[in-house]
Amino acid sequence: MQTKRNTSGKFNVRAENTLIRLNKFLADSGLTSRRKADELIKQGSVSVNNKIVTDLGTKIQSNDRVKVNGNPVKINQKLVYILLNKPKDYISTTSDEKGRKTILDIVKSSKRIFPVGRLDRNTTGVLLLTNDGELAHKLTHPSFEIERVYNVTLDKNLLPPDAKKIVSGIEIDNEMTSPCELFINPQNKSNVIITLTEGKNHEVKKIFEKLGYAVKKLDRKYFAGLSASGLGRGKYRHLKLPELLKLKKLTGLL
Repeated sequence: MQTKRNTSGKFNVRAENTLIRLNKFLADSGLTSRRKADELIKQGSVSVNNKIVTDLGTKIQSNDRVKVNGNPVKINQKLVYILLNKPKDYISTTSDEKGRKTILDIVKSSKRIFPVGRLDRNTTGVLLLTNDGELAHKLTHPSFEIERVYNVTLDKNLLPPDAKKIVSGIEIDNEMTSPCELFINPQNKSNVIITLTEGKNHEVKKIFEKLGYAVKKLDRKYFAGLSASGLGRGKYRHLKLPELLKLKKLTGLL
């Protein structure tokens, strides 16, 4: 598969008639992320040439007829990359069964896009949205150690012994967290900056709760080097070409 930029500034994808993993095809279509595609396959929601497929290792040709819940899926021809400064009280999903506000109530795109990873409802800051399933998969895979930098406000001052434990790694959900970087604001020791590279669900809150602290505010300042600097809360913009190229280099796509 080859990617190139056209004169309108969009990014085009040309699919070749070679075998491709089904979950990658679904991700490249812009329908969902590769992880979610695996879930759809396991649920029996995906058919290839009118036959339900549940094997995650299935490979197809680009001209095979793929459907999800009976709806045809085609490879997306235009890739979109949007950076959002997420506000509070929005869900980082494309829809919500409880009728709560989602990030797609803010971000308007003619293409079907999805968030790269998630931020909790009350977590604010940098969030990337795209229909590039391959890039999204790599940015969220632990093996690439993509940095996420958070500004954390705690309910009390962080004690130095606890800070050392966090930096070295602590046990959460029967797994050790990776060593990380942490900075305590000398003027306000309940305010810390933490840099993580794993991207586990609710990781920041779980780390501090493990040691008896409650997270009062959580703001993601950087994701994969991307910053929301200059963007007001609830505002968004398309990535610039140098930013996209940097992401692709980080994930081995260039």
